[in-house]
Amino acid sequence: MNSITIVIYKIFLYSGIFAWDVILSLGNLVRFKRPVGKVTPEGHPGYGGYWPEYRKEKEGDSRCSCPALNAMANHGIIARSGRGIKFTDLTEKIRPTYNFAPSFCSFFDLEELDLHNGIEHDASLTRRDVAFQPNQAEKYEPYIEELLSFATGNNGSLITIKDMSRILSKRRAYSNANNPHYSLSRFHKIFGSANSSTMLRIFGGRTDDLRSVLLDERLPDGWESRVREPYGLTMLAFNRTVLPVEWGIDESEWANMVQPEGQQA
Repeated sequence: MNSITIVIYKIFLYSGIFAWDVILSLGNLVRFKRPVGKVTPEGHPGYGGYWPEYRKEKEGDSRCSCPALNAMANHGIIARSGRGIKFTDLTEKIRPTYNFAPSFCSFFDLEELDLHNGIEHDASLTRRDVAFQPNQAEKYEPYIEELLSFATGNNGSLITIKDMSRILSKRRAYSNANNPHYSLSRFHKIFGSANSSTMLRIFGGRTDDLRSVLLDERLPDGWESRVREPYGLTMLAFNRTVLPVEWGIDESEWANMVQPEGQQA
């Protein structure tokens, strides 16, 4: 296909997906939510809160910068090796596991998601910047503990939208001050806020669940998605969280508190 044909194709494709998403969003408004305890469909791993056996990755396995995908591999919901996964198979497993709408959601290895400034980006809440840690499958526990410590909701057991904006503000300011190769485009800022917002929507911001998923990359026993809408989390509904998170970010709040590592006492 020539370039004009590709552009036209993408316009029709994305317009169709957006229209589909709007229809699903409207459907969620008129249908009853799924009952607590039955969010994960019967016949899918995790039904009734019973997740397959958890096994940590072994040498040679492929993992990526996304703890939620790594957790799926660790539970055998997708290939435990994390390799040779069809994109279509991945989306079919992600949707019922986390209750994403079908509109939300080739072969690849999980580590291929970590192309810098592709999906992976600087100022992550769980990984060091790629300039300091090229292997983005490696989580950075101090960042995760700091993220959880920012929770102010329900006596510190829930991360709120404001909490997420504040920790993202600090991470961006810190990366900007310490990483000479720091780059974060407007697109990746929104994408970073979207990644972070899954913690608020899919996991409800609950620090006990997030501790297991982020640190151990393990789905807690009895856990199910906090999204109970019958058609799952749509892009339209998701943006009602993503945009307030991004709009609440203010790096200047940390300008005088975050210094380059070499200048810190």
